Parts: sequence; structure tokens; C-alpha cells
Amino acid sequence: MYDICCIGHLTRDHIVTPDSDIYMPGGTSYYVSLGMVALRPEVHGLSYKLVTSLAEKDMALADELTNRGIDTTVIPSRETMFFENIYGTNLNERRQRVTATADAFRPDDLRDINAKYVILGSLLAEDFSIEIFEHFHRKSILAVDAQGFLRSVRNQHVYDTDWSWKKEALKHTDILKINQREGEILTGESNMETICARLAEWGVREILLTLGDKGSLIFRDGIVHRIAASHTDAVIDTTGCGDTYMMGYIFQRTLGADIQQAGQFASVVSAMKLANHGPFNGSYDEAIARMLQR
Repeated sequence: MYDICCIGHLTRDHIVTPDSDIYMPGGTSYYVSLGMVALRPEVHGLSYKLVTSLAEKDMALADELTNRGIDTTVIPSRETMFFENIYGTNLNERRQRVTATADAFRPDDLRDINAKYVILGSLLAEDFSIEIFEHFHRKSILAVDAQGFLRSVRNQHVYDTDWSWKKEALKHTDILKINQREGEILTGESNMETICARLAEWGVREILLTLGDKGSLIFRDGIVHRIAASHTDAVIDTTGCGDTYMMGYIFQRTLGADIQQAGQFASVVSAMKLANHGPFNGSYDEAIARMLQR
């Protein structure tokens, strides 16, 4: 039994900003896993596992994580996911292309995974089936990032789309991470509290709603917890910030923090991640120190 398990595709990413043009690994599973390495769950008595999927030619991506001490299971895929993220001067907005897609995760490949918290890091709507939601909702606290379920790919370009089976899935979802745009697509609402209330009606227990430099809010049991944005010294790359927020939040909840404390920690680590390309690479003690300075 693990404390936290993240399931999701590792990707090969091409990230273009006005100041840089780089190729690097990516995907929710990558940002969560390397963030976990930085926080050192073993020091806090926690265990972490990654389940991912790669083509044979890209197994070195998983070797990097294994060599960093991450318990990693790789499910073979015909292709490795390849994303291109292109940012303009507003780093909160991006254009995306998908030039290769990995095989969907199959329920039979995940039957033996046991963890208190399971994070489904979707990149495309086809990554996970309703059977996987049902399976983990019965045995774990299931955390889901909505972003992948709201993407459709046409001629390699990514477009926003509603999640056709959202009500089936969300009644099996304990924690849902969304941003403002994703909340509007899911519910058809624009008011933040109304978005959260609608998702709660559909069965979600906790909603993590990130609002960029306006902070975030967390909704549970009809109560809105407002989390102020954290200061960052520089805004270099927003890729993976939502993944980092969820990672920090669940890490703290696993340690027993309440919603407000976990949200503040999540805000700090995602702000720290903003200041560099790649995953969060600070430390737990540094993040706590920044929380106390707020």
C-alpha cells in the first residue's frame, strides 16, 4: 500500500516561449514525480509510486526517474506522447499540438495498484476509462486533473471541448483540479463559486480551482477556502504549474494538513516552480519557510 500513486503518460515536450525553445520530458506524471523527489516523501514517512506508459525507444525517460529513487512501473505503448506547447507574451495562454499519442491505460494493467491517494494525470480524453474511475474510487481517494478530458485533437492541433461522460466520471472523483477556463467548459457557468457548487452537485468532494495570479480557491462541503497567490521572483515557464499545485496539495493532505494549510503550500510550490523550466526543484523546508513569511 503506497501513500500516493500517480498514473499518467510521460511525454516528450517541445516548449516555446518568447525567450526560449527547449525539448524536455513532461506530462502530469513527470511534474508530479519530480516534485515529489524534491519534497522527499520518504523523510516524512510517505511512500510514492509512478505508473506510466512509454514506447520502447523512450524507456530512458523512465530510467531517469528510477535513478532518482522513484518506484516506477512502465506499461509498454506503441508510441510515446509528444506535445508542443507554444506561449506568447501572456504565459497563461498557450497553443498546443500533439504529434504522437500513447496507448490508453487499461483497467487490467492497474488492478494491483494500491494507494491511499491515486492521481490520474490525464493528457487526452482517451487516457482513462470510466472503469478505472470506478475501480479506484472504491479503494482510494481519487484525484483527477480535468485538463486532458477537455482536449480534442484534430490534425495534430488541440482544441477545448466538453467532457462527454463527465457526470459518470465526476461522481467517482474525490478531488478535482481545474482552472477557470476548464470550470466554464465543464459547467457552462462563469461565477467561480457557482462552478464549484455545480461540480459538487455532480459528486466531486473537493474542487481545487486555480486562478493564476489571482490565487486559487478550494471548495468542500459548501465552504469556499480562498488561497492567496504566492510571490514568485520570475515567471519563466507555466507548463506544469497546475500539476505542481495538485502535487503539493495532496502531499500536505497526506501529512494531515487541513484544507487551508494544504492550499497555501500548493500555492507556494507552484509559484516556486514558475521561476524555472521543468518541475518544482525547491525543498520542503524552503516551501514551509515561504508559507510562514506570507
